[in-house]
Amino acid sequence: MSRHRRPFSLLAALTALAASAALVGCSPGDSEARVDPPSAPPADVAGLCAALHKELPETVASLARTPALPESDLTAAWGGSAIVLRCGIPRPAKMLDDKAEGVDVNGVGWLLEKLDDGGFRFTTGSRLAYTEVRVDKEHATDAGMLVGLSASIAKTVPVGVSSY
Repeated sequence: MSRHRRPFSLLAALTALAASAALVGCSPGDSEARVDPPSAPPADVAGLCAALHKELPETVASLARTPALPESDLTAAWGGSAIVLRCGIPRPAKMLDDKAEGVDVNGVGWLLEKLDDGGFRFTTGSRLAYTEVRVDKEHATDAGMLVGLSASIAKTVPVGVSSY
């Protein structure tokens, strides 16, 4: 992520981007989620992701953690597939776009992208392992969603630039 981004608060980003999303009541999550793990990240990246996996919160945006299938230290889910995390992804090309929006949450920088289905994708930058969090449109309005995830990432994935 470029150092030349304008400051952008998480609350402002989510409020602005979620304004077009319909506000729908939370429903109980599914009992499991299908999450494809990233394809064979380097061993050092996979090790950071395994450490992150152990530190992830049990709830995100008031949604309980649910099993991600196939089981992998590279993935996690909350509320069925409402919030899905994948660690060890390759650097997204959008990371190099100076016009891309970013947010900083507890010292963790996130690339912010609105998806065609109304949901959002957040991808960490300036960390030794890239982590992607996809949020469905029904849960994208919770400004605190990235707080616990950022704390876990800050604790387990060092600052740096991944070569992957």
